[in-house]
Amino acid sequence: MDSRATNPDYLVRNVDEMDADELEAYSKQLEGMTFREVLEAGFVGEEEAPALSSRDYSPKEYKGGVGTLIEERFFGYRANSDDRPDFPNAGVELKTTCFDVKKNGDYSAGERVSITMIPFNREVEPDFYRSHVWSKAEKTLLVYYQRDRSVDTYDQRIWFTRLFTPSDIDLKIIVDDYEKICSIIEEGKAEELSESLTSYLGAATKGSTEATMWVEQFYPPHTKAKRRAFCFKRQYMDYVLHNHVMPAQDTDASVESEPAEPIIKDIEVLGDKTFEEFVVSVIGRYAGKTDRELCEIFDIDYSGNKAQWTQLSYLMLGVRGAHAEEFEKANVSVRTVRKEPSGKIKESLSLATFTFEDIATQNWDESALLEYLEQTRFFFVVFEKCRGVAVLKGATFWSMPVSDVLGSARDCWECTKRTIRQGVELTPRRRKDGKVIVYNNLPKRADNAVAHVRPHTGLAAYRLADGTEIGDVARHAHELPDGQWMTKQSFWLNSHYVANILRGAGL
Repeated sequence: MDSRATNPDYLVRNVDEMDADELEAYSKQLEGMTFREVLEAGFVGEEEAPALSSRDYSPKEYKGGVGTLIEERFFGYRANSDDRPDFPNAGVELKTTCFDVKKNGDYSAGERVSITMIPFNREVEPDFYRSHVWSKAEKTLLVYYQRDRSVDTYDQRIWFTRLFTPSDIDLKIIVDDYEKICSIIEEGKAEELSESLTSYLGAATKGSTEATMWVEQFYPPHTKAKRRAFCFKRQYMDYVLHNHVMPAQDTDASVESEPAEPIIKDIEVLGDKTFEEFVVSVIGRYAGKTDRELCEIFDIDYSGNKAQWTQLSYLMLGVRGAHAEEFEKANVSVRTVRKEPSGKIKESLSLATFTFEDIATQNWDESALLEYLEQTRFFFVVFEKCRGVAVLKGATFWSMPVSDVLGSARDCWECTKRTIRQGVELTPRRRKDGKVIVYNNLPKRADNAVAHVRPHTGLAAYRLADGTEIGDVARHAHELPDGQWMTKQSFWLNSHYVANILRGAGL
């Protein structure tokens, strides 16, 4: 039995009488304990909560899972769906969440943190500071455990507990996010909500089945939309983990990496602009400059390479490296685009690579492509070819509309899965110059209005059914279900689709 079970100093006190700092201090006892040890320590015993003593808190058996275990068996209050914070007198909300340890030893937040349900049966509160979101998010007591799928849920270990309040600059962006979400709901368009539309505060889907997920909207035209909750997005929680939780710990588990530099050094520069309006306006100050002129302004050698445009994009925003803090916290992908005088774009836009096994065995709802498109916001910086030089046109933020995600993008993914499971047809043909080109029947640009599949690398690699090998198969290919090997592939946004996005943004 853990010594904490018999030491009266560790027995739960009346948490309703604790202030925020006392709650944080009390929670420190959890650090280093597994959930099983929390139960066995007897912080809240049968005599205090007899109805809870035999409850199974594993996620498969009980919806609240280990978060409810901490609420009921450590803090001693019954889990509920109250709109008020978990500790109303202290104004503190309790959240038990997880982190993963990556192959390089770094820590990564494992999930978004849900705050409160978005109401679809009544009006939304337009004032963020009067909303349930703020009452629950002003002070959050975070309990972080390491998600280790190799052990039983109860044997996963809690490592960090920390009280968290967003900074003033973060709050400005969070308020902007809240107002954007509310405005979409008030327009009766809640079915168009997506996590990719906002920066730090998201609108995450809720409901385990299609039957429980869809509800009728309060606002006209009263169409059905997915049930959603306000949440802190996973990427934002990753920032919180690394910058607010872990620095207070005596740990060397985090791997050093290039620090992200903030775009907003002083909240006053925003004025009455949203973060996105400000960023677009900053890039706009340089519109009309050539890439060579921009290199002179920022005192860097001109390479004439498109890859340099990304560096210029960050420099225009006052960021010296390739990591902007706000972009990382909001999961913004910076993409530079070259536009022809005709308005056409030659290059398609690459997304993440995939393995054939993943596509063949996944369902759309659990696919990496759906997750990526629902959570990623793009920042396009546009250069136009003009008399042989590249001229900066401007920039815009963009998220894929839900109709395209669930329409053409899903169709492309489903077609890819079907082709992989039925067997990808690999057809080698020798060109006049002697080079062998291998053609396939995966979705092409002409097959879909939004996306297609093509190699993720310019280094072709194949192992065909007859044993013929082309290129470095081990480094540049993935195995197909039928035993053949094929160059690593990824989904790409069609160039004409991207051109239409920019045309709609006036670029």
